Amino acid sequence: MKVNEELSILFWLKREKALKDGRVPIYVRITVNGGRDGFASGKKIHPDAWDEKAAIAGMNCPDYQAINSYVTRTRAELEKCYNVLEATCDRVTAAMVKDAYKPKPVVDQQTLGGAFKLHNEEFAEKVAKKKGSPGTLTRYERLERYCMAFLHSKYKLRDMALEELHMGIATNFYHHLLLQDIGENAAMKYVKTLKQVIDRAINEGWIKVNPIKGFKCKYEDPDRECLEMHEVIKMYQKKIEIARLAEIRDVYIFCCFTGYAYETCYHLEPENIFTGLDGKLWVTKDRQKTGSEECVPLMPIALEIIKRYKKHIYCLENNKLLPVNSNYRYNTYLKELADICGIKKHLTTHTARHTFATTVTLENDVPLETVRKMLGHKDFRSTQIYAKITKRKISNNMKELERKLFTPTGKLNRAS
Repeated sequence: MKVNEELSILFWLKREKALKDGRVPIYVRITVNGGRDGFASGKKIHPDAWDEKAAIAGMNCPDYQAINSYVTRTRAELEKCYNVLEATCDRVTAAMVKDAYKPKPVVDQQTLGGAFKLHNEEFAEKVAKKKGSPGTLTRYERLERYCMAFLHSKYKLRDMALEELHMGIATNFYHHLLLQDIGENAAMKYVKTLKQVIDRAINEGWIKVNPIKGFKCKYEDPDRECLEMHEVIKMYQKKIEIARLAEIRDVYIFCCFTGYAYETCYHLEPENIFTGLDGKLWVTKDRQKTGSEECVPLMPIALEIIKRYKKHIYCLENNKLLPVNSNYRYNTYLKELADICGIKKHLTTHTARHTFATTVTLENDVPLETVRKMLGHKDFRSTQIYAKITKRKISNNMKELERKLFTPTGKLNRAS
């Protein structure tokens, strides 16, 4: 289309580059005083849906609105670039108009994708040296996929320069995650980790400030379900004829009396058992998640379960302490186990850890510092989430108070 005597802008199909699905790329041609230059638009269309005369997509094209919007916007921006150049330069060429519209990218400009690559590759090296958790690396990689999908969905970009990041990125990304049926706490944690990725880029000198630093990550304290002691005993004493469910029950009960998470329990070996200073057997293992040691004295039930599987074929062939299934099977079988035992709670691999922290230890007045050490937590904040006041704890405390204040017959104890 001729804009004026000097400038012409044409949108045309480069048919020799047709794709297998029949679509053809749309190119843009700029002509200034007979000289030509151009570029690929990045848009593709089936020739039957292209109006050659009007240089627009027909309504029979699924993407006609996006393509026609691009054509209109690009034509206007190219004309604007030409007018600016014509007003400031003695001579204007088609190449000058193209460069003004599509400035050459800065080669050393760092992007969010590059920041993820730096962050995740470094953590992968830690995992290789057994100084990081494979599960955490998987979560970092999942966050990268979520971010790239978000940029494409929200901004139609494959990547974004770090200098172009802004506070709205965090807010919009959080909203995007919620729309993907990701829980509020999980979405907040992803945004928090995104902050860490950008901070790593700052440390590398790629960007001066973190544009989403001001985004406040708020978390709702979840109600962490656990078993009460009578439910633990009921499950432990239940006669189960199905071998796979009996094994799952034993592993679960073992975790209830040691506080080990699934991942740690899965990697336990006979070598992790040792004799402590008290002459009793202990079990120790570094948590893959934090690298902190979990060192727990073995109570009689845990010891009994270990002895039960000492000659189990799976344990012998794989040098394992217990016959632990895959995480998926473990959680699936736990649902069956709960039904068989008549427990109306949603059991997962982690509820056993919660049971140890709350029902087995804290309700029986084991100090929080001791519980923190056994759980392998690096700070009190992680342990305090278990330190909720339960009805059982209230009952125990009030019984002790009643014993101090009153006589067995119910009269006030004058000595108090």
